[in-house]
Amino acid sequence: MNATESSDATITGHLLDRLHSLGVTHLFGVAGDYNLRMLDEVLAHPGVQWVGTAGELGAAYAADGYARVRGFAALVTTHGVGELSAINGVAGSYAEHVPLLHIAVGPPRSKERDGAVAHHTLGDGDYEHFARAFRQVVCADAVVRPEDGPDEIDRVITTCLRESRPGYLRLPQDVARANAPSPSGALHRPDRHAADQYSLTAFVDAATRRIEAADTVSVLADCLVDRFDGRAELSDLLSAGSLPHAVVVSGKGVVDESAPHYVGLYAGACSDGAVRSAIDDADLLIRAGVRLADTTSGGFTHGYDPDRGISVDPTTASVDGVVFSDVGLPAALAALARLVEGRPTSAASTTTAPHLHRSSSGDNPLSQAYLWQAVGAAVRPDHTVIADQGTPLFGISPRRLPTGARFLAQPVWGSIGYSLPALLGAQLADHSGRGLLLIGDGAAQLTIQELGTLGRLRLTPVIVLVNNDGYTVERALHSPEAAYNDIAPWRWPDLPAALGVPEPLVLTARTEAELDHSLTTAAEVTDRLIFIEARTERDDAPLLLSRFAEIAKRQARKVQ
Repeated sequence: MNATESSDATITGHLLDRLHSLGVTHLFGVAGDYNLRMLDEVLAHPGVQWVGTAGELGAAYAADGYARVRGFAALVTTHGVGELSAINGVAGSYAEHVPLLHIAVGPPRSKERDGAVAHHTLGDGDYEHFARAFRQVVCADAVVRPEDGPDEIDRVITTCLRESRPGYLRLPQDVARANAPSPSGALHRPDRHAADQYSLTAFVDAATRRIEAADTVSVLADCLVDRFDGRAELSDLLSAGSLPHAVVVSGKGVVDESAPHYVGLYAGACSDGAVRSAIDDADLLIRAGVRLADTTSGGFTHGYDPDRGISVDPTTASVDGVVFSDVGLPAALAALARLVEGRPTSAASTTTAPHLHRSSSGDNPLSQAYLWQAVGAAVRPDHTVIADQGTPLFGISPRRLPTGARFLAQPVWGSIGYSLPALLGAQLADHSGRGLLLIGDGAAQLTIQELGTLGRLRLTPVIVLVNNDGYTVERALHSPEAAYNDIAPWRWPDLPAALGVPEPLVLTARTEAELDHSLTTAAEVTDRLIFIEARTERDDAPLLLSRFAEIAKRQARKVQ
């Protein structure tokens, strides 16, 4: 029996027990009058800790970061104003296949029945407006009632786990504390290794013929490998065949980037030549959980044919466009590993050398190129690197991570400001390592208030804030002098203390030598939050961003 499970358990108690059984030990959100009594029960639960954030959007981003590390997460908001503040973050989780649960606590059922004009509603007596809105960005939802509440909670959570996407519960205030018997037994977790044996056999036969006919075989991997529990099987595939392999930016971190046959980051025409050759010129390309997106394929400039080769997706596999249904991603990867075992290494397996960084002893102004070389070299195996959309993501993603380092980003949804609250969630999900946040000044202005939450919880990450005077990504894409790319010039070194961070170590780097000193200091000082303001020129951009911007501008001219 779980912590609060009994014959007269409350709806909230059952919900918390289910979350705790999935490894969720932190619940993010913002208190509001509708959810206060529920939060009393959260505070009393022995296995779940309440984490109040500065805003609901921050709670959603934090839950996303937590789920990427822990496997599942949850947030609680109040009805209307709270849940709508969080919906952007939940939508990002949907786009990026991150499983979490959003619980919106609203007015009691008596007000619903009367159609009362309650606060935090639209004043029209319709209490379903926001549930309908959330149905666009979740894989399952329910309005919880005492008579079937536990079953509906289990259904929504199970669907989230199966589809690796967020779910939504609308919970009236009185229902949250209502007694309801809990269903017996544990949650049904999806079996990712399950496969229809007929389909699997047919896939293996087709894949065998394809592999035997290919002189060169390469692998491209993406985040769905991680979201659908295929990381170990992918590793076995890569090592069994000594296959050259690359990742797209959304899949960065799913493979060991120090492995001898890792060739680098693939981004279509934005890729380095050796990486593009290994992927686009392979006789056979195996795509592991790959979703083509404009931001991950260099504006859809990939040089391989998506209808050719072998593709492994969450519940299907295909060979040259022939689809084999009901074949789970781990099962398909495990089968492929057996097929390529002992395959001789070909010339296409030649890898690119890792980037090297030489420290500067001079006072050269800090450039984007030097910044990301230095930061990449400073990443340790115990780091969780979180990069925000913009120059940080374009700058750090081509850099090789050491074995053991984790990488979080949001390149498909691309909501700036995501990374700072996501750092909060990731740090709480895994205390064994240290967070390394890479964020631009424009992005940070959206969610900087959660820096105070990090300080209140006495977390000690390293934060590198790139101060380049506004939206450099947008300047690279269009009208660099336009006023809409400008932001207010904040005094960044003053903010950690102003937001309540206890004894922050604040450093400013305007030169190469100052950056090297700052990163060395950050590695040595582990008991305080480190805040490094890295000053670069407004129009200076990482090479990957410059390549992407040129393609984007050419494509924009064609459609005008």
